[in-house]
Amino acid sequence: MAEVASAAAVRAIMRRHGISCRKSLGQNFLMDQNIARKIVGAAELTPSDLVVEVGPGLGALTALAARGAGRVLAVEFDAGLLPALAGVLKDLSNVDIIQGDALKVDYDRLAGEKTGGVYGKSGSKYKLLANLPYYITSPLLMHLLHGRFNISLMVLMVQSEVADRLAASPGTGSYGAISLAVQYFTEPKLLFRVPRTVFYPQPGVDSAVVRLAVRPAPAVAVRDEQTFFKVVRAAFGKRRKTLLNSLASSGLGIGKETCLQAIESAGIDPGRRGETLSLEEFALLTDKFLDASC
Repeated sequence: MAEVASAAAVRAIMRRHGISCRKSLGQNFLMDQNIARKIVGAAELTPSDLVVEVGPGLGALTALAARGAGRVLAVEFDAGLLPALAGVLKDLSNVDIIQGDALKVDYDRLAGEKTGGVYGKSGSKYKLLANLPYYITSPLLMHLLHGRFNISLMVLMVQSEVADRLAASPGTGSYGAISLAVQYFTEPKLLFRVPRTVFYPQPGVDSAVVRLAVRPAPAVAVRDEQTFFKVVRAAFGKRRKTLLNSLASSGLGIGKETCLQAIESAGIDPGRRGETLSLEEFALLTDKFLDASC
């Protein structure tokens, strides 16, 4: 099969099928085969693997993944790309192209339906690949994480700044609510940067590839996960405020005195800011909030 991720191939496919990039969908097609190989290589695919790919575009990653995995389910939102994808992948019998909204797909159900239950919620784990449009990165990550799909590993290409946030440590400028959510459910690792010059059309920012190994159980134990994430979001709602003032003015429904009691019971200085707290401290603080509100 000819290379898909090259400038000549991308232009030829687009011309053949009359494709114009849709800015509203954040479409930027990869034009570097070496980078495509590195992304797929990071998933460490074997013939026993099922891969779900989100946003295959013109099929650059899909074609490579199909050579290493047993089966690939490619979920593409833009119906206008489906004929091009079908043409690029026509010689690969182990690829299914599905038109769908990645933000609404039940990935376990899809995997189960396409494999007769071998993979999915009650079957084996599967892997996920994606070159994510910048505008849906955060909501899609939340859908994938909070959906608790039976995924073992995600390899994602995202905006470089977002990649920094996913792997950020407490006390750094990149650390935020999304850092905690990702690190609660997965072990993130920033693999490499991808310059904007290898995409068509060229985006305004660079990208990076991250590997998220899904934890068998969350990184910390919490009594009420919903409250945990409410506390996290509240702590980062107003970054310049102290932890006490952020939580007390966040709409959590707990008065300032109760907030102070919970923070001090957790052994945390109320004058600290939310971005300095670790996962473990947020878990302890959540439990103290639950105690204080009883």
